[in-house]
Amino acid sequence: MDNSKELILARIIEDWCKRDSERRVLTFIDIAPEGHFIETSRTYRQLWHNGQRVAAALSGMGMKKGDRFAIMMQNHAEFVDAMVGSCIAGTIFVPIDPRTRGRKLSYMLDFAECSGILVADYALEHLYEIIDDLTQLQWIWVMRVDKCPPSKSGLKQDVHDFGGLLNLQVQEQAICSDDPAEPMQMLYTSGTTGDPKAILAPHARFGSIASLGPAIGLRPDDRPYSGLSLTHANAQLITLGNVLKMGLEGTFSRKFTKSRLWDITRKYHCTTFNLLGGMTTAIYSEPEKPDDADNPVRYVLSAGMPAAIWEKFARRFDLDIFEFYATAEGGLSMNPPGTGPIGSIGKPPPSMVARVFDEHDNECPPDVRGELVFRNADGSCDPVRYYKNALASEKKTRGGWFRSGDIGHADAAGWLYFDYRDGDAIRCNGEFINPAYIEKEMAEHPDVDDVFVYGRDAANGVPGECDVVAAVVLSEGSQTTPQQLFEWAKCHLERNSIPRFIQILDEIPKTASEKPIKRVCRKYFQDKPETVFSRHTSDKENS
Repeated sequence: MDNSKELILARIIEDWCKRDSERRVLTFIDIAPEGHFIETSRTYRQLWHNGQRVAAALSGMGMKKGDRFAIMMQNHAEFVDAMVGSCIAGTIFVPIDPRTRGRKLSYMLDFAECSGILVADYALEHLYEIIDDLTQLQWIWVMRVDKCPPSKSGLKQDVHDFGGLLNLQVQEQAICSDDPAEPMQMLYTSGTTGDPKAILAPHARFGSIASLGPAIGLRPDDRPYSGLSLTHANAQLITLGNVLKMGLEGTFSRKFTKSRLWDITRKYHCTTFNLLGGMTTAIYSEPEKPDDADNPVRYVLSAGMPAAIWEKFARRFDLDIFEFYATAEGGLSMNPPGTGPIGSIGKPPPSMVARVFDEHDNECPPDVRGELVFRNADGSCDPVRYYKNALASEKKTRGGWFRSGDIGHADAAGWLYFDYRDGDAIRCNGEFINPAYIEKEMAEHPDVDDVFVYGRDAANGVPGECDVVAAVVLSEGSQTTPQQLFEWAKCHLERNSIPRFIQILDEIPKTASEKPIKRVCRKYFQDKPETVFSRHTSDKENS
């Protein structure tokens, strides 16, 4: 196989199919209402043949090379079938979180100019809510999972059963994707400050991340697991990509489950899994069990392990922490176990350099905060392409550096630290507050199931100042009061870190990558005053 083409997903599958077609490489699990696991698996042969069926069906829908269609579902084997088929056909797929609805869903489908969509039945109602506004959508493939799909009369689009398409006999066709620099998919950003941007992610991005296995600690006998969504770069590129490239046996749950996480790793002998910042606190807040350390996991690949719980997490579950930093567009640093300081996101690989820049692009001295920027060791900077947004594309690599938009610092030895996303800092009474330490202490309360700490404009009106809010999910049946949570905070936190408000929620709103959504928490704060309690009044407060 041409070395450059090794970066293309369909080529990876084709090559493995020739070498070891019956190797079971993927297992997808769902949790039945009774609690047992429901499995679906894929061998390389199944991925290749299902990919061929998807490619033929795309052609039958009139899709040509470069045309776009959406994939809107949780983690299912069919998601990967569609990815492979798209690569064979040379089309561009657009992953969309199945929880997306309303104006945002309409925007994402229209902006990407999707001709069609593969949607799971449980997300079909969200599509039908805005279907009349979609002028470019021509066809719908429905994957039946949970229920009979809802019907809608007067549809202009052709509707097909995706399961039936996977049962067709088709003539094998050649792989149309032949240039690793061409777009493989459009990955939407989170869009926390406006409409999300669409990253035109090339085949080479998938292939290069899929080749990082040994660098991120994977061995030939490892069995990775992920509960992160395949609509997000972490699960799709890091876990799925390296599993398929290395020929490992990977396990994916339909969605993240903190309560069954360790059951999954034990049953499927998973030796590693990925964690993102919001997940670590949720897992850590689970009640301790005598068998917490009785699991096959040797390390977690963590992006955002709070330093405050780093060592306790590792001891409790008897595993190592491999901390790393990356974004969907670029940048990479790694802190393998036993290498760098606790709390550090590491150093870039030898092929890359990183710096911390102030607002004038001067390099910051050690321990001074600035923007994390990256480029290749040879001085070049890989381009970033946002669809229909040349200005944002240019700004992202201004001056020949990849601009992460994240604020961090480096110590005297060059170890990097992530501090906060630009614009997300919590400044209270003139000091910057570390939300991770507050989350750690609140998570250790026996009745707290999940916690997210954020800032909102200070009631005193001081520019740049924030009031600290702890959004808390209490365990089922808990009788703990907000006043008792404030008392806990007073006993465990420094005075300036004690939350000004406690916000009691049934669930922390999160993105597909399990990142808490601050803007939604803020909206709930405003719209649901009965859930908000003030430290100074200990009463429900309408703000």
